[in-house]
Amino acid sequence: MKTTTAMPLPAAAEAGQNGTSETLASGVDVSGMARAGEACASEMPTVTLTPGRVAVEIAVRLAAVLMFSMFVSSALHQFYRDPTRVTLLLLVVSEAITLALALCTRVPRERDWHPLTVVISTCASFYFVAFQLAPGWRVLPETAAAGLQIAGMALQISAKLTLRRSYGILPANRGVVVRGPYRLLRHPIYVGYFITNVGFLAANFGVRNLLILVSLWTLQIYRVLREEKMLLKDPAYREYARRVRYRVMPGFF
Repeated sequence: MKTTTAMPLPAAAEAGQNGTSETLASGVDVSGMARAGEACASEMPTVTLTPGRVAVEIAVRLAAVLMFSMFVSSALHQFYRDPTRVTLLLLVVSEAITLALALCTRVPRERDWHPLTVVISTCASFYFVAFQLAPGWRVLPETAAAGLQIAGMALQISAKLTLRRSYGILPANRGVVVRGPYRLLRHPIYVGYFITNVGFLAANFGVRNLLILVSLWTLQIYRVLREEKMLLKDPAYREYARRVRYRVMPGFF
């Protein structure tokens, strides 16, 4: 659900923040890039909130809470029946963090309201309501699968804390953030999602859950591409994309 991507700074840029000007071999003023990036990161987009737009924002957030509440009810019922299913509880925690940040996100200056994007983003965000929550086949022991989930959640949280309120369900431009795991990949949150999903599937395997996750990642790829299409309108993001080649998977995508 990441909708804003951070512009990473080279390691040399941090060293150049002591007031002296440092220049790369290519002739780029690194300390100048750092100062420009920090200014861009602190810049808050100005958005005019009309009554209609406020109504849409409230409706979207209420719908998200309703769908999540339905999922939590079913998941906690299953966990109550078998408290050893730690992966089920971790899935609830992971999605709760995602929902909390989506509810607190700032209103973007530009958002992708294309009907297909809205449908796909909604399905990809609330995929978990379709999961088969009853016990499945354990490909890995519960503790090993939970370890994968925790690793994925740690990456998600790291990236989301970097974005702060620059986060939401639909692809949007909420400004460019400069720091954190975005130095390595343009969309690290999706990597965290993938690891968390694999952990859950490993302890709750079934044909239905497998098909849901295959469908989910088909939709997620579409989301990434739509998001990039919007963000590439921003000169700062184009420069970032030039320096950080890979979106989600190093060497591949």
